[in-house]
Amino acid sequence: MSEKVSIAFSEEQEQLLEVAISFARDKSPVDKVRALIDEDRGYESDVWREMVDLGWLGVALPEAYGGIGLSIAEVVTLAEPMGRHLMATPFYATTLTSQALLVGGTEAQKQAWLPKLAAGSIGAAALYEPSGEWNLGAPEALAVRQGDRVDLSGVKTTVVNGLEADVLIVSVLLEGAAALVLMEQSQIPEGAWRREVSIDETRRTFALTLDGISVPANQLMDASQTHNALKHIGKVGCLLLAADMCGAAQAALDYIVEYLNTRKQFDRLIGSYQALKHPTVDVLCAMEDARSHLYYAAGEFGGPQGDIAVRMAKVTAQDALAFAGDRAIQFHGGFGFTYDCDAQLYRRRAIWGQSQFGDSAYHREKLAAMLFDQGVGAFEG
Repeated sequence: MSEKVSIAFSEEQEQLLEVAISFARDKSPVDKVRALIDEDRGYESDVWREMVDLGWLGVALPEAYGGIGLSIAEVVTLAEPMGRHLMATPFYATTLTSQALLVGGTEAQKQAWLPKLAAGSIGAAALYEPSGEWNLGAPEALAVRQGDRVDLSGVKTTVVNGLEADVLIVSVLLEGAAALVLMEQSQIPEGAWRREVSIDETRRTFALTLDGISVPANQLMDASQTHNALKHIGKVGCLLLAADMCGAAQAALDYIVEYLNTRKQFDRLIGSYQALKHPTVDVLCAMEDARSHLYYAAGEFGGPQGDIAVRMAKVTAQDALAFAGDRAIQFHGGFGFTYDCDAQLYRRRAIWGQSQFGDSAYHREKLAAMLFDQGVGAFEG
């Protein structure tokens, strides 16, 4: 008999979800989301400080490093409402950085930076390169030891909130193996950053040129933990993106239903037509399916089925959001294809989410190998 799967919220998750829902709704209405698109920073410092004061940046960090001592499962309950309201903050990038440091940093690096990240310092992870490779264990940027220093070269792309970050984790190839370097913003010379054009205009991503940058060798992270750190980064990134996209899929569904109950055609609400009813139900089913995968993956994150569950959560979430965003555009007719229609915000979020840590086809290929026991489990491979 197969094992029964149970998905249940802990008391902490219920409390965090309730607070996050009201916070994201109040702080990130869609008109503010649109207004922030035109801002260079892309988020409000006051809102970020409120999130820090609520302790959200330390939720999944141990108390010894200034955190609360909960798990990634609790972080998911914060990320989903943020996605539902397309909330623009450095939460995703900073959480990814702190988790990478927690697993892959030296004790001195953890002591120096984890309390700061929990207290509101911004982090960023520079993992991708112009090749578009999703294998985190195969960076092309180089690091060369020169005595007690390390010289860096190459280009990193899609660094979320990179220009605002106080500290960055950069993946490089050192002596033929993947390595991680902890860098401070002050070590990056003027002109090394270039803002990218992103399909999701609520995001701020940057390219970083490493040529000419040299850092002390003690800024290399723990080499013995690089493999584990890269795997952890991949899992956390997929789970947070799945949460974000589940929330956005719910918002797209709400947007669809509101329009179907408002717009009239031939003196009838368009929501009364089966041609629109049935696809809307399909959106609902896809969204609920994705949420079930999400919260199962959150609970199973560190368990024996964690790798499989997280990959499945990302696949179902990004497929659900892509479908919901597409239907939202089409159901709005000619207006749906204009920039003024909010449906495009959700479709853009889906495309961006697909581009990070592997799209659906990528993860389905990995899942096939894992489910047939071909030994493909780590997120960097």
